[in-house]
Amino acid sequence: MEIEKNYRINSLFEFYQPLLTKKQNDYLELYYGDDYSLGEIAENFHVSRQAVYDNIKRTENILEDYEAKLHLYAEFQARNKQADEIQNYVRTHYPDDAKLNDLVGHLESLEEE
Repeated sequence: MEIEKNYRINSLFEFYQPLLTKKQNDYLELYYGDDYSLGEIAENFHVSRQAVYDNIKRTENILEDYEAKLHLYAEFQARNKQADEIQNYVRTHYPDDAKLNDLVGHLESLEEE
């Protein structure tokens, strides 16, 4: 469960990072990206562990709120799923069509950018 939460927060962070404050960015990057403890972050910023915890929880809620309103992550996942289905279909039914396979491969690479 914790791994799933971490993955989701990191994914939402990738989409909505520019909408966060510098402090929110710093705390989330250290906590989720660099695996710092609350105490280590608190020490680096000369604040209490509780202040760091509160900021991280507030920021998580902000990220979830952005996703609830904008759906960028959910739409990204849906597009990736659809692209995978198309790619599998083309590979199965048109394995010798080099041009079609190249086009589908290019579609996949666009989603990754």
